[in-house]
Amino acid sequence: MKPSVKIYTISTCSDCHQAKRYFKEHQIDFIEYNCEDNPEYAEEVLRLTGMQTVPTIVIDDQVFVGFADHFKEITALLG
Repeated sequence: MKPSVKIYTISTCSDCHQAKRYFKEHQIDFIEYNCEDNPEYAEEVLRLTGMQTVPTIVIDDQVFVGFADHFKEITALLG
């Protein structure tokens, strides 16, 4: 079964763009939550992480703040 992947982003975040590009190139389905479009998404990030940092990536029940810093862990989970 494919993992559930969510990514919380803003439009000016280069790490967000890098993560989305990786997901698309590797045909990994994901749902994007743009925190600029909906302030509730920013509140979700705060609840999940205690911070307001993007990208926040949620894979099933694991939460990662940042993409490049957690690249090995994220790619291992996504196979």
